Amino acid sequence: MRTEDVLAAIATGLWRWDNASGTVTLDGEAARLLGLPAEPVTLPEVAVRSRFHPVDWNEINGIVNLAVAEGTLAEARLRIMDVDGRVMRTVRSRSKPVENVGADGRIDYELIGTIQEIAEPQPGTTAVHTAITGDWRRSREAFLLDAGRALAEARSTTEVLRVAASLSMPGFSPDGLAVFGMAGERLSIIGHHGHDVGDESPFADMRMDTDYPAAEVVRTGRAIYLPTPEDYKRRFPATWPLAQRFGRTSWAFLPLIVAGRTMGAWMAAFKHPVSFSPDERSVLTTVARMLAQALQRAGVADSERELTAGLQRSMMPQLGPEIPGMTIAARYVPTGGGLQVGGDWYDMIPLPSGRFALVIGDVQGHDVRAAGLMGQLRIAVRAYASEGHRPDAVLSRASRFLAGLCSSEERADSYEDEDHLSPRFATCLYVECDPETGLLEVARAGHPDPAVRMTDGTVLMRPTAGGLPLGIVADTGYPTTRFTLEPGETMMLCTDGLIETGGHDLDTGWARLRAILESGTHSAAHEGESLEKLADLLVSAVHGPSSHHTTGPLADRREDDIAVVLLCREGPGCGCGAPSTHAARPARRTMLTVAQAEPERIAGARQQIRELLHDWADEDQLDSAVLMVSEMVTNVLMHTDGDAVLVAEAVGELGERRLRVEVSDSSDELPHKRHPGEMASSGRGVLLMEMLADNWGVDPRGDGKSIWFELNEQSKPLE
Repeated sequence: MRTEDVLAAIATGLWRWDNASGTVTLDGEAARLLGLPAEPVTLPEVAVRSRFHPVDWNEINGIVNLAVAEGTLAEARLRIMDVDGRVMRTVRSRSKPVENVGADGRIDYELIGTIQEIAEPQPGTTAVHTAITGDWRRSREAFLLDAGRALAEARSTTEVLRVAASLSMPGFSPDGLAVFGMAGERLSIIGHHGHDVGDESPFADMRMDTDYPAAEVVRTGRAIYLPTPEDYKRRFPATWPLAQRFGRTSWAFLPLIVAGRTMGAWMAAFKHPVSFSPDERSVLTTVARMLAQALQRAGVADSERELTAGLQRSMMPQLGPEIPGMTIAARYVPTGGGLQVGGDWYDMIPLPSGRFALVIGDVQGHDVRAAGLMGQLRIAVRAYASEGHRPDAVLSRASRFLAGLCSSEERADSYEDEDHLSPRFATCLYVECDPETGLLEVARAGHPDPAVRMTDGTVLMRPTAGGLPLGIVADTGYPTTRFTLEPGETMMLCTDGLIETGGHDLDTGWARLRAILESGTHSAAHEGESLEKLADLLVSAVHGPSSHHTTGPLADRREDDIAVVLLCREGPGCGCGAPSTHAARPARRTMLTVAQAEPERIAGARQQIRELLHDWADEDQLDSAVLMVSEMVTNVLMHTDGDAVLVAEAVGELGERRLRVEVSDSSDELPHKRHPGEMASSGRGVLLMEMLADNWGVDPRGDGKSIWFELNEQSKPLE
């Protein structure tokens, strides 16, 4: 009797599925089982595929791919459909995938095997569902969806391993897991679960040629299934004693493959026997693929975080050594995207004169190029400052350096895109500080002005003379502004990211910062907060979740890097948190220079007076002070050839303060009282002070004169 007759007698048919030609060859019994005439036939693949239930076809497709990858038999249960879409019968397929290499080098395979009809349990009988039907399939699909989602959300290698350890596979959950990696020619353990501390020691530094399942999986890229201890002992006798002590019954070792490269192995060990059916192998293989991809993503993320931390450590300086009488705090917060590096920086530079310099700047952009330019520019500024140059000379040289650096990049990288070649500029604020006197010399290149918090909590912007951002014009000058940081006062330097984060513009952003600084004063006075905590308060209040929910008038503005530096001159009531022990209220002072070429800064002078007297009791007196200041400064610019220097001071207790304002210039000509006509455009300055000021006068000086007025605060009467 022929083999075909024997197989037909037991309802078993033969088939050959040629993937290269897309044809299927059936014997008579196989054709009958598929609902075709019972005679040998060769059909196109699509004709045979239409006979399978769609769900089962997807199932067998995955099982065949798994068998090809592992070099095992492909076993599946298939439902055969008639032309009307009804299930005719259920068959079991067992086939061996055979690889064929074509003339063009393409690899295809043939399936050579059998199909056999099996009986389905009838309703009302005690027959149970097998592991690959109905409920098990749905449970497996739900498990894989949950596992895929959990692994996709894991952001670090530790999280991936935690998720892998918590996976509960349908019907066969492992009690021991291990993830192996490669370190050169040796096997390493990335993580494990279900083992005691120290259990991994024998496997942690194993040679790749060791007779151990994980090592063989990494070498060959093929999975190894060991259903029984006897299988393990027979195939790997050398390392069986290492596994025997854990008391496991079954093991699965699967390769972790990403983009065709084996990056490690995954072990799932079971205390209960597991036969590793095709469906169970399919689940394990799918999990291994998801685990490999998750580990690769987490590895890239870990590398990026390590690179980011390294860049920040190398680019951000340490604020030391300590300076007697001064306290400094600084913060840098990247924008949060990509490598989380950008163009903002700060620095503290000891100078040859015994003074020190504070520098804060912002290179245009939030990318790696901005970070690279920032690092080079910071080094250049430090070098120029260490040579002993004055603030204006440091910025002039830095501007020339950045312009030349961008020009050389453009010539060297002519193949790059247009954005890479575009010139970059940088804003910068350079402050030279004398720690003994508190004298500050400020040079500014397109950067936001500093702010000063006085001892009583009043916060004022300190307008300073400035020039163009660095790198726009190679040879440009930067004027210097001098003022004194009094004992107990705190100066804040920041980049525009601190001001504009959360959709604010410069005006609304400064108003928000002023409120934070003033509230920080009261908090420090009562809770003893340090300058470090004040820096944290500024960053968290601006960069925290609230800034993303409470947006400003420009809600579409991109988030920016943040750099902030706080300098406190220690004294009673200072911003470092030491409460004032003086009974008298400290004085408020401000100073401003209005140059002949900057008449628009008269508006800044008016604003300075309003901010200085923000809590003045009488609004009419405040308006009078602003009017007189505007008139005095305007007269200097109109009738002299020099600059106007404004100094304002308010002393005394609230409701009883005295305001004194002086405007100095270099002219010897004294103002005199005139009687302007109705259409005259000048001559009213002295008349205004006679009418509005409580006291006023003119003091001649050796190099000019100073005109001043005083106002005594008048509390509003109770109504």
